[in-house]
Amino acid sequence: MSKEFSAARLDVRAFAQSQGHLQDQTTLSVFPRLAQDAQPDAGDTHGQVHWQADGELVEQTGGPGQVWLHLQADAVVPMVCQRCLALAPITLQVDRSFRFVADEATAESEDDESDEDLLVLSREFNLLELIEDELLMELPVVPRHDACPESVSMQSSDADFEQAIEDKPNPFSVLRGLDVGKSAD
Repeated sequence: MSKEFSAARLDVRAFAQSQGHLQDQTTLSVFPRLAQDAQPDAGDTHGQVHWQADGELVEQTGGPGQVWLHLQADAVVPMVCQRCLALAPITLQVDRSFRFVADEATAESEDDESDEDLLVLSREFNLLELIEDELLMELPVVPRHDACPESVSMQSSDADFEQAIEDKPNPFSVLRGLDVGKSAD
């Protein structure tokens, strides 16, 4: 009999011991911080997060096995292109592995020497929050198309603006034309 696991309240050690596998397609609205960056009403093809997680217990001599979680996630987040200001589907992809340790002190002491990401072992670990955190770190600082659908003018001003500046009289020229009377003695 296989054990049912919940992504919102995951017993990470039990998940790893049973070599658990979870996968789902979740709407962007389940991830509120990520959804804040997305544009609403972008259609059905955007706003879905596809993810899967696999648990693994790696045996080690002289101690308990190491608990690992392998996470893959991808999403297309509709954002505003900062070049052309049109809707741009931004693709995010995550493929990371995490090793779980007993407590915060252990994680802090091993963090500098380990190549892998360390998390604290929990019986009620929220996998959905981890997925959201990882996707948020993949968001570009400046979202934009690889190639904008319409050409974008790369000028700071147009010809009419330049002509208006040339036609405007110089305020000092106007002052020169004023007849300044001599002051009374």
